[in-house]
Amino acid sequence: MSPSALLRLAASRSACLARTTTRLPITRSTTTALNTIAARRTFSATTRVAADVDAHDPHHEESFEEFTARYEKEFDAVQDVFELQRNLNNAFAYDLVPSASVITAALRAARRVNDFPTAVRIFEGIKAKVENKAQYDEYLQELEPLREELGINLKETMYPDSA
Repeated sequence: MSPSALLRLAASRSACLARTTTRLPITRSTTTALNTIAARRTFSATTRVAADVDAHDPHHEESFEEFTARYEKEFDAVQDVFELQRNLNNAFAYDLVPSASVITAALRAARRVNDFPTAVRIFEGIKAKVENKAQYDEYLQELEPLREELGINLKETMYPDSA
């Protein structure tokens, strides 16, 4: 069937439907029937069970563990500076501080693509995201062996006067 024939068929059906619905006399039974039809078209009132949750649903609330696993995987797949910086922007855009394992994956990705400035800025991002200096110090303490391994200096040690 050609597209124009389909359009004519759809137009004739909608015109037929419009004629039949406008000619109905408005009575109590008609309004009840119309309300029943409208009720069928509205959203379902049933709740979702855990099996119905789709991780790719844009309205799905992602847990911290899912967030951590996703970004570890993303940073492990980084092949260039653009991907690294895009993933960092996305990870730091959330209203949470990424876990140390995500930061470790990001630092290793920065080293893999040979991007020292971004590696230093990762620590600046952590400093900006944490609530207080004690939390920042905990991150530094946990990531100290990795920093030494990769040779990443902090901005505070490179420029002590500006920090």
